[in-house]
Formats: sequence, structure tokens, C-alpha cells
Amino acid sequence: METARVFWERAITALHSANLLIPTDPDGAASRAYYAAFNAVSALLALEGKSFKKHSAVDSAVHRDLVRTGRWPVELGKKFSSLVESRATGDYGNDQHISNELAEISLQSARRILEVVHKENPEVFPADFR
Repeated sequence: METARVFWERAITALHSANLLIPTDPDGAASRAYYAAFNAVSALLALEGKSFKKHSAVDSAVHRDLVRTGRWPVELGKKFSSLVESRATGDYGNDQHISNELAEISLQSARRILEVVHKENPEVFPADFR
């Protein structure tokens, strides 16, 4: 349970950072939004005894363990995958950059993922991210 709480704290910190970065660094904001969602999902899966070493494994777990099972709607899986793509552009896009609009969409997607994770276990994942 402690691992899940640490991931959750990281998720909240990353979400707040993403929000602050949108006006000045949309690439960084998209990256932090991804990490907010990544850490929230990692927290949720950690409660189930699952841990992953690679980001791609977490993305796969979202679709395999959460979406395909019906636990999460398909739309939420698409939001997570979109965050993966935005992070890649923001961090490694060379001459491609994230727009302020896409950074804001990324932030909203990450916030939605945190809301869903919170609702699954509000005692472990407090709602101090709003």
C-alpha cells in the first residue's frame, strides 16, 4: 500500500506542475500531464500487486487490465494513449512541439484519469488534486 501512496503523491505533484507549465512550457506541461496519469495508474495497479519497469508495459496494462475488462471505458484508455503520444512529442519531438491547446487537453485527460483512480479507492487516493 505504501508504494501505491508514493505513486499517488507523485501523480498529484505532476498534475500541479503540468498546470503551472501550460503558459510558459507546453511541451513540459504535456510531459508532466503524462507522468500524472502514469503515476496514478501505477498507484492503482500497485494496490493489485502489479508493478512494471517500462512505460510501454503500463500502457499495455491500461488497455489489458482496465479497458478490456470493462473496468474503464474505452475513452479513458484512448486518453491515456494520447498522453503517451503527447509526452513523446513534448520530450523528444525535435522540431515538433505541443501547442498550448494540446497541453490543456493533456492536463484535462490526466485530471480525468486521476479522478477515476481516486473513485476506485478514495481512502488510499485522496482527492487533493482538484
